Amino acid sequence: MTQPAENQQTPTGKFPVRLIAIVAIAAVAGVLYANFGHLLTLEYLAGKESELRRLQASQPVLVYGAAFAIYVLVAGLSLPGAAVLTLVYSWYFGFARALLLVSFASTAGATVAFLLSRFFFSDAIRSKFGEKLADFDESLRRDGPFFLFTLRLIPAVPFFVINAVMGLTPVSARTFWWVSQLGMLPGTAVYVYAGSSVPDLQTLADKGIFAVLSADQLFRITVAFALLGTFPLVVRFLLRKFRPATTDLATADDAAATAAASQADVS
Repeated sequence: MTQPAENQQTPTGKFPVRLIAIVAIAAVAGVLYANFGHLLTLEYLAGKESELRRLQASQPVLVYGAAFAIYVLVAGLSLPGAAVLTLVYSWYFGFARALLLVSFASTAGATVAFLLSRFFFSDAIRSKFGEKLADFDESLRRDGPFFLFTLRLIPAVPFFVINAVMGLTPVSARTFWWVSQLGMLPGTAVYVYAGSSVPDLQTLADKGIFAVLSADQLFRITVAFALLGTFPLVVRFLLRKFRPATTDLATADDAAATAAASQADVS
């Protein structure tokens, strides 16, 4: 009688630990944003322009390391300010270096958010809706990369929502990382281009991304992203269209092998 009681307590014992961890992380994120959130505004950084340039000249390695860590922290905890950081880094480091830094830092931060979502919420969702999610899981195992890549190319879908939701799916962390790295690259390049093309931070503070890109340019970019978003769907359609013959042959071969094995066992 004692053993079953212990087994029942094991899964429930994990919930308070995870709940405490969630509250702790949320508290840390709240404290960080409350105390340092103003440091991520264009208005504040515009007043520190000369100091930032001097720091870059005197401590370049430290600056790059700190910039990467800050971006990962902001993206990983889903704090506001990632777009501002992208624009500032672009002005600060130039197009090529900023694109490299922001691309990898944003993907690293997104993967952190993805893993946090999976660790804290996946088990609870699975235990409650596991059977209902079976078909959905199978679809994601087959088409997950296409689905994720499409979402990454649609600017209207918030990235932090994608990170959290994908953490609840069977998509592997490795797949999430490389698909996100590719899918976020076009949008990152647009922001980096905007930030690297302005002469000073005050211009960015006054006009933001409109300092470089006109309304007509933004419209064309949005249309281009929409077209890019359909690309994975077209590829998936073509793969499914030309896959059946190969699949049928493979299935026939498997069936023949199974029949032969069964006949051998009978003999």
